[in-house]
Parts: sequence; structure tokens; C-alpha cells
Amino acid sequence: MGALAHAVHSGKALYAGISNYNPAQTARAAALLRELGAPCLIHQPRYNLLERGPEQGLFPVLEREGIGAIVFSPLAKGVLTDRYFAGIPADARAARDPRFLKPADLTPELLARTRRLDAVARARGQSLAQLALAWVLRQPAVTSALIGASKPSQIEDNLGALRNPAFAPEELAQIDRILAT
Repeated sequence: MGALAHAVHSGKALYAGISNYNPAQTARAAALLRELGAPCLIHQPRYNLLERGPEQGLFPVLEREGIGAIVFSPLAKGVLTDRYFAGIPADARAARDPRFLKPADLTPELLARTRRLDAVARARGQSLAQLALAWVLRQPAVTSALIGASKPSQIEDNLGALRNPAFAPEELAQIDRILAT
């Protein structure tokens, strides 16, 4: 934390931020940075419909500490899009570089779940990616999401999440039921 505070005080960084800390580590880091005069403003956790760890105590800590979350992998490496519904495209990262997404990770069960989520998205007038982004951004602690788009068309599609950001309680319950299977 001292190095982060030094970077802020020396003008090499404007703000302090952390990534992938658990709730207890986050609270401790926030306290230390505050004591050092360089308050923590942002936390970067992995968060999406399939990876919901931050819901297990991190978001309340962030809200209490006044720290925003800029979540990464909100589309779960592309799994929360329609990109893999017809197999792995030749230009996909899963085809070229399995460090990011292994073809074996795209199980029939996972694809069945994402297809059911896609049906919810379509009923909302959205693509699956738009639903996934709107769902992430609905959390009060989430201030932004890193989308990792590789094509302008993906950015355009992702922006559509802002056209329908609200979820009815029934939609959230339906999403939870799909993910529980």
C-alpha cells in the first residue's frame, strides 16, 4: 500500500486502486490507503453472471468504503454472447489462444444455460451481451465494466445494454433459476 500511496503523492498516479482483493483484504487496504493519504477509489474484481464471487461480501465493503468497482470479464471471455452457439469460430480466441478460453470449457451444459439466458435477453429486446452487461451494471457498487471488445461492432452492441438497464424482480429470479441448473 505504501508503493501505491507513493505513486499518488509523487504524481505518477492520480488515484489508488486494487484488484481481486477479497472483502477483508479490501477493507484493510482501504484503511491503510486512507491513513497514508491516498484513498482507494477503485477495485477491479472479476464479475459476471457466471462468476458472482463479489456478491459474497465484497460489494457491501466497497459501498461502505466509498470504492467503486470496475469489473472485468463481464462477458465471461465471450461466453455470455451468442458467439459460441454454433461452435468455435476460427477467429475466436478460444480457437487461437486457449490461455483465455479453452474449448473444453464450452460444455453442452454451459451452452444450454447461455441459450436460456439468451431467450431472457431476447424477451427484453436485448442481445445476450447486452443483458449480461446490464445485469453487471445494476449493482450499486459497480461504476463501470471493462468490455474487452475487439471489433467496433461489439462496442456498438454492448452500448445497447444502456437502453434497457432495469430488471424486473421476475427477470432476476428467472436468471437465478437458469444459473442454478
